[in-house]
Amino acid sequence: MRAPIGDFDNAIPAPECLAELTAPVADAVRNWQGAVPAEQILYVDTDPDLADTAVFVEHYGADLPERSANCVVVAGKRGGETTLAACLVLSRTKVDVNGTVRRQLGARKASFAPMDLATGETGMEYGGITPLGLPAAWPVLIDSAVVDLPYVLVGSGRRRGKLLLPGKAFAEIPGATVIEGLGVAL
Repeated sequence: MRAPIGDFDNAIPAPECLAELTAPVADAVRNWQGAVPAEQILYVDTDPDLADTAVFVEHYGADLPERSANCVVVAGKRGGETTLAACLVLSRTKVDVNGTVRRQLGARKASFAPMDLATGETGMEYGGITPLGLPAAWPVLIDSAVVDLPYVLVGSGRRRGKLLLPGKAFAEIPGATVIEGLGVAL
């Protein structure tokens, strides 16, 4: 089937290609309980050598900056406690780490988690972290602008391949909280 966004020739329902996903993402798709059917979560194959944003957009579709989201891992600290959380914002914005995220986590200080911590804790590859399949205890903070889109392009857990989900599906991820203003203009 043709993808609902971008210039991807072949979009496959994610439940039909679990082997292309990392184990935690495949488990999340396999056990999906949302009102949006799992078959509406689509997988598209992409070339990891085209991952740079400008090259990716040139190759896969000029509409993608307005229809894609980035998932980043943040560490919130208070006293001796560290809370890891995932934040999903539109690609044309950045995560308000020191404002919205810090307050939401009740942290004194918040920063992006180091790459090795983020990949080690998620079981996903750097550059492919997605909000599906994250550790159950993690808060998943979703910018409200993401939820409003018909379809959104996100990582698949690997650098190769992406997932396309209806925006409203992100609000159904376990641990998800939809927040106005999580993403701020670049």
